[in-house]
Amino acid sequence: MQLMWVSGPTATVRTISITTRKVMVGACMSAFFLISFGVLLHFIGFRIAIEFSPSLARSLGGVTTEAEQQRVESVYRERLEKLRQNLTATVQEIRQLETLKNRFMEIATPANLKDRISKKDEARGGPWIAPRLQGASSQILSQDFTVAVDEFARAEVAVKNLNLSWTAQLNWLNALPTGVPVDKEFRVTSGFGIRNDPFTGQLAMHEGLDFVAPMGAPVLVTAAGTVTRSAWDASYGNVIEVSHIEGFTTRYAHLSKRTVQEGQQVLRGEALGQLGNTGRSTGPHLHYEIMRHDRVLNPTQMLIQANAQ
Repeated sequence: MQLMWVSGPTATVRTISITTRKVMVGACMSAFFLISFGVLLHFIGFRIAIEFSPSLARSLGGVTTEAEQQRVESVYRERLEKLRQNLTATVQEIRQLETLKNRFMEIATPANLKDRISKKDEARGGPWIAPRLQGASSQILSQDFTVAVDEFARAEVAVKNLNLSWTAQLNWLNALPTGVPVDKEFRVTSGFGIRNDPFTGQLAMHEGLDFVAPMGAPVLVTAAGTVTRSAWDASYGNVIEVSHIEGFTTRYAHLSKRTVQEGQQVLRGEALGQLGNTGRSTGPHLHYEIMRHDRVLNPTQMLIQANAQ
């Protein structure tokens, strides 16, 4: 097919031959141009979306910008640092719990039982279960991280509550007269109950324990309390009495020296005076009594460590 037209003042005749080959070439060139132009527009638009609308870029192609990736990593680093600090604080509290547990063991565990607690790697058992590890997308990782932080926060609160509870229980236990009143080597020469009086030889009630130790050995209060008596007595010699919680009172007699005054607050294990031979005594020793609501008790029922020796 040919197209003819006349142009110019000279009436020149021009012709164009339109063939199938030329039509196909023109169509291909037009298609290539349009496709190239579309790809270019898509690339430019996608880059703009990445820079100015990361959420749109993610929805389009699942990508993130370097700036947003750095921001996400910064958030995770901050949360990990906070978690690390909380973990450090919790570890310290757990160590305090370990210290409290050891104090419980010292105060409340009989010596013969304490010696049976094994620290060796002996008979143990239970099924072996492999740890479950699996990969996750960033969204699932974020959710798991949040759950882990929440669980750790609850565990942290539980440890703090346990620490407070144990501290209260330990303070209560420290306030009960369960300690030993002599810290040196000693012997118990006279127990609680009926005995022959060392002066008259007649049967008499002995309302305490006699601890024989070196002259001048420190005499220790067996529980926290308040000194209610620090005086001289014809029978007890230098005598000290301390009141404790729940109606308990302890008495320390035949001292060579008293180092506390009436009304003074004392802590468990604090020295009250020195062992002596004053009053109605045949030799250096400490006469120790425990009473509750004015009722005399056998000290061996309270002195766990002394009872175990």
